[in-house]
Amino acid sequence: MNKAITDGLVLMPPAFSAGLNLWSREDGTPGSGSYQGQANAALVSNDQDFGGCLELQKTDATQKLRSFAQTPIQPGLYLRVTARVKAVSGNLPSVRIAAWAGDVSGQNVAGLVQTGPSVALTSYGTVVTVSAIISPASRTGVDLPWTLQAIYAHVGLDLTGANGGVVRIDDIVVEDVTNIFIRKLMDWVDVRDYGALGNGTTNDAPAFLAADADADGREILVPSGVFRLTSDVTINSRIRFEGTLSMPTNRRLTLTRNFDLDTYGQAFGSELEGFKRALASLFFFTDYVTLDLSGRRVDLIEPIDVAALAGITSFSNRRVVRNGSLNAVAGPNWTTQDVTSVATYSAATNTTLTNVANVANIPVGALVIGTGVGREVYVTATNVGAGTVTISQPLYAAVGTRTYTFRRFKYMLDFSGFSLLSRFELEDIEFNCIGIGSGVMLPLSGSTQRFISCTFNRPLDRGISSAGAGCQGMFVDMCQFLSNEQSVPAQNRTTIAMNVQANDVKLRNNRVVRFAHFAIMNGTGHLIHANHFFQGDNETAGVRRAGLVFTQTNVSTVVTGNYVDNCFIEWGNEHDSAPEENGEFSFGGLNIVGNVFIASDTTPAFRWIVVKPYGPGHFFSGLSISGNSFRCFGVIVDRVDMVDTSFATLDFTRSRNVRVEGNSFNNVTQWIINPVLVAHTQNTAAETWNVSAGGFVPFGGRIRMVEAVAPEGLITNAANAARYVFPYSVPGTGVTGNEAQLRWGEAVKGKALVNLRMDVPA
Repeated sequence: MNKAITDGLVLMPPAFSAGLNLWSREDGTPGSGSYQGQANAALVSNDQDFGGCLELQKTDATQKLRSFAQTPIQPGLYLRVTARVKAVSGNLPSVRIAAWAGDVSGQNVAGLVQTGPSVALTSYGTVVTVSAIISPASRTGVDLPWTLQAIYAHVGLDLTGANGGVVRIDDIVVEDVTNIFIRKLMDWVDVRDYGALGNGTTNDAPAFLAADADADGREILVPSGVFRLTSDVTINSRIRFEGTLSMPTNRRLTLTRNFDLDTYGQAFGSELEGFKRALASLFFFTDYVTLDLSGRRVDLIEPIDVAALAGITSFSNRRVVRNGSLNAVAGPNWTTQDVTSVATYSAATNTTLTNVANVANIPVGALVIGTGVGREVYVTATNVGAGTVTISQPLYAAVGTRTYTFRRFKYMLDFSGFSLLSRFELEDIEFNCIGIGSGVMLPLSGSTQRFISCTFNRPLDRGISSAGAGCQGMFVDMCQFLSNEQSVPAQNRTTIAMNVQANDVKLRNNRVVRFAHFAIMNGTGHLIHANHFFQGDNETAGVRRAGLVFTQTNVSTVVTGNYVDNCFIEWGNEHDSAPEENGEFSFGGLNIVGNVFIASDTTPAFRWIVVKPYGPGHFFSGLSISGNSFRCFGVIVDRVDMVDTSFATLDFTRSRNVRVEGNSFNNVTQWIINPVLVAHTQNTAAETWNVSAGGFVPFGGRIRMVEAVAPEGLITNAANAARYVFPYSVPGTGVTGNEAQLRWGEAVKGKALVNLRMDVPA
């Protein structure tokens, strides 16, 4: 940097040969005395050291020499004033650079240092160079540190000491030396100054580490070139890349002050490679828990095997990836892998397939497909030596030897290589699958993974898959799932937004559009709140499928405040190797409260709540359906509930703790309620009154208890004489068991309010 060049500043005072009238014997201010015609000053034209120069005799205590010219002083400008002096005769004086500081009004700026270091002349004929640096900046190396008040200087020198001596002075030089201060002015250090070559082959890691150690709060600059780092490198200073890095895949770059995709992308020359390197470092760097994608899009040409990238299989510290978009790019790496194999299944070892052919080719994380296999059963481990495959859930009807298909979907982020991963969070990430790949495969075990404000755009097969217990305590909050099958009729769709294999999952405030299913959920203790999932299509009288599917009997789950749109809740036990009731907890623990259920363009046979037992003997053991709104558009549906008897029905003689109340029904022919309050009128005197609950009994159940009988008005005999008698009840009568008998002990008639229940207290 040189302002004499860049800004056209005139810095140099005039040469002495231009006339001594241009040089002051005072301060250089207008009107001060010059050396023109002074007896102690003369021009010398042929000095052997200087050529032309000024010869000056010292006659004053401080003999001043100042240029009348105004040398500009500016912020950021560093001026070095230099004089070459030699003693000729007489007393030997001392010499120093001096300058008068002038402000905008032409006045001297008092209080500033206006003289430089003094140098004594000790012999005749010896050339001594004196200099001083002037600048508004108060920095080390500045001899005359001025302020912004000073805008120009009259530069020169002083002779001090004994009078009488004669000296010769070469032309005074003023030069811009700002470049000397650039190293201190700039807030960066260059790795090349520490030995980095940037030739793509030499190991520059030591130079990077040395630059980092010396930066002392400054930024590190990596200039143009390719810098090879052959070891793990951690940089604790801020860093900026103009060049790029080359590193072995098993080495990590950790940038503790620039832990973001922008910097890593610049470092490795592409966002994809930068993302991989930053993600790998995330599992080892302890000062940061969050990788910021800088709001940028990363194009993925292949699935990311996160465990392989990190080089570990177990990790339990909180880590977050946030604020960006992952975009699948079409190519052969996304092709779904199908492996067909014969295997044997036994209920005694209900999560293991034995005698499996072709085990080595069956990938962990593959979906298991075959007769008697429930939905969303995955491979969690293989043992080639033993010929076994471990699966995530039991099979409901697969005992024996048969052929299975193992289908491995490809996921943008695949965590299945982790045997344990907990507390991993994805926040504000768009998984732009665009029909090329799936979203996320969870680790095989771990807890409290979180998806917050993420978008899964058109996953080919799955949005979020859990192959094992890595979904324990998972949070999925405020996410959006957009199907790749928007225009496909509901019954033909194959994509599933997500599945759950473990317990205590929270699904809240999500929006799910036109998937085959929103969630296939094993496990218990789930909280499903304020989601909007709709699965309709453009068909007339279209078929509808389950939005939520619960795959075990006792779920201990709350479904509350959801918008269930053109789909239904299915509750079965397809993940049970002995699906018949055998003394275990039966269908219980489900609370469906305060939801909005709607349907349109469907058939009268549509139902919003479907129970599907996969074996006989099961019964209700705790179910609450309350405060919901059911409404159908364009058609009137028969009722809201049903038991799917494809495999078995329920034993309604054992129902207990069923509460169905406070619901509203619009365009629904048959309402349901439990208990059912019947106003029974007996017009003909009879000893036995048959009181029917009609179709109000939920799920077509039977009456197990008469909770209360309250006669309304007189009970009379055939002669209309008042009778003060009270009946006993016999519940579960009638062909379908939805009636109860009131037996009075004599023939009576009248009206009674009868509370009938399909259940009994536990």
